[in-house]
Amino acid sequence: MSLRRDSLLACIAVWAIATAQPGSSQATVTVKNPVHLARVRETIAVRAADLRRWLTIDDLRRVHVRDPRTGQDLLTQAVDEDGDGAYDELIFQTDLAPNESRSFQLEMDKRRVPTAQEFQVYGRFVREREDDFAWENDKIAHRMYGEALETWPQEPLTSSAVDVWVKRVPRLVVNDWYMVDDYHRDHGEGGDFYSAGSTRGCGGNGLWAQDRLYPSANFRDSRVLANGPIRLIFRLSYPAWDAGGTRVSEVKRITLDAGQNFDHFESHYKVESGNGTPDGAIGIRKGKDATSSDSRENGILRSWETFPDDHGQLGCAVIVDPANLIAFTQDAKNFLALVKMPADHVISYYAGFGWSQSGFPTAADWETYVSDYAERLKSPVIITVAGP
Repeated sequence: MSLRRDSLLACIAVWAIATAQPGSSQATVTVKNPVHLARVRETIAVRAADLRRWLTIDDLRRVHVRDPRTGQDLLTQAVDEDGDGAYDELIFQTDLAPNESRSFQLEMDKRRVPTAQEFQVYGRFVREREDDFAWENDKIAHRMYGEALETWPQEPLTSSAVDVWVKRVPRLVVNDWYMVDDYHRDHGEGGDFYSAGSTRGCGGNGLWAQDRLYPSANFRDSRVLANGPIRLIFRLSYPAWDAGGTRVSEVKRITLDAGQNFDHFESHYKVESGNGTPDGAIGIRKGKDATSSDSRENGILRSWETFPDDHGQLGCAVIVDPANLIAFTQDAKNFLALVKMPADHVISYYAGFGWSQSGFPTAADWETYVSDYAERLKSPVIITVAGP
């Protein structure tokens, strides 16, 4: 299993493109699920370059995807992956039964602008809350901490932890919760009951050298590359810090799709000075009475803990490429998965969570979801683009 973005980015697609006859106004995309597990709201990504082998495209946002079973157009999103102003792929979502194949019709038409109610992901820089970056989909919500929090007189915090906001409603809540500023109490939708502090939170990372963790400080810059309605992509930039004698800076790229409980993290490291490059470490905080389990074969680190004040239980998990896994360990604050630093200095992994009051009533339910998710990562869907 590889967790690199070019082979596994939430849609998890392997391409088989037929010989093209360019200039047509229609095409067909066929999607095959190669495993015995169902895939719910699987994100299908079709590269713009492959579409142009069949379609005459002046604007990727004008490509419609029709489900022949219902005759309805599906919600789509044109994605600019690198922020250069050009759309790189078209995405949509579908359900796939075990080992099922499905075909969808592609055709050019007038651009359809999604309504606000159709957006299922969202993320933004929150300057009014001491430089948070907050993001969510219809299942989960997070935040990470920016520069202003380091010197906030009320409660200063230096941390690159991944914080967790749990919710039991599918609607987007980030803006409303910040506006009301009472999200530590449950008003029927969920809340912030998780104290990430200076731990790794749920899936935060750092560098591992001399048998200890070297995390970064708070992020200094953020940029949103894609903001729905199906996929969110953003980048956070971290200033250089010392990791056991090596000075390293980081740009973290995070992707979250609608309907999923896992984010895809990619940390792009740059060695500023020093000899050698430390390995990576991805962590989960040791919550009160938290238990952990792991699977070296599948590259999984899991935890289950109980929130205070009867707010239920939380399961967190990290999934790494087993080929890059060094070992599982822990320090005073975190359960950790140690991974090799690749030659290109990009560490890729998935991390996410589930709440007992929103779909995961028991630790066993969470364990099954995580194991199935890792299994699907090993077996990407097969996508074929051809003529009508």
